[in-house]
Amino acid sequence: MSRAGAPAPRFISFEGIDGSGKSTQARRLAETLRAAGHEVVLTREPGGSPGAEEVRRLLLEGDPDRWSAETEILLFTAARRDHLERTIRPALDRGAVVICDRFADSTRLYQGARGDDLRDKVDALHALMIGVEPDLTVLIDVAPETGLARAVARHGGEMRFESFGAELQRTMRAGFLDLAETAPGRFVVFDGDTAPGDLAKQIGDLVLPRLGRASGSPSDTPSTPDRA
Repeated sequence: MSRAGAPAPRFISFEGIDGSGKSTQARRLAETLRAAGHEVVLTREPGGSPGAEEVRRLLLEGDPDRWSAETEILLFTAARRDHLERTIRPALDRGAVVICDRFADSTRLYQGARGDDLRDKVDALHALMIGVEPDLTVLIDVAPETGLARAVARHGGEMRFESFGAELQRTMRAGFLDLAETAPGRFVVFDGDTAPGDLAKQIGDLVLPRLGRASGSPSDTPSTPDRA
């Protein structure tokens, strides 16, 4: 997917089904950019600010049936608004790069899968209360069976969505790929079966040349492919 001529991606989100490896790759990109001299804020959703982390615990732990789908959408949006106000905007305003492990695309798909009209509600609330999209979304694509096996292997207290099983993973994968098709200027899709080190290099080779080297860092930059 071509990114030639794209503006510098200061706000970068990572998306993918559970177990895709997106969190690992978000961390590795943060390390790459910091090594090049950039200030990087590595954050996540739901969460990323003290208030949003409290909402995360409400959403991902405990009885999953205690919230209606509509209530969950409101909680996700409230958490995202606080995250935007307290973490994302201040970082961008001072010139930092923000790397976010999930953003609104995950809510669009996970909540939208629960009802035909919920996706429209998610989009309406996002337009009203958030109003921003990442400059670049890195989608790590992996087979649903692979992702689910990885997610179950790292099982902890936060199993809210992984527990929905392989059928949800298949729905989510198709949904993410559809989003990438409809927003080709924002999404770049990478193969999640690639060895983690090789994948990290591919992502770094895409992002770093577009950001350039920060002041005081070495001037040499690696070449970048036009397509991922």
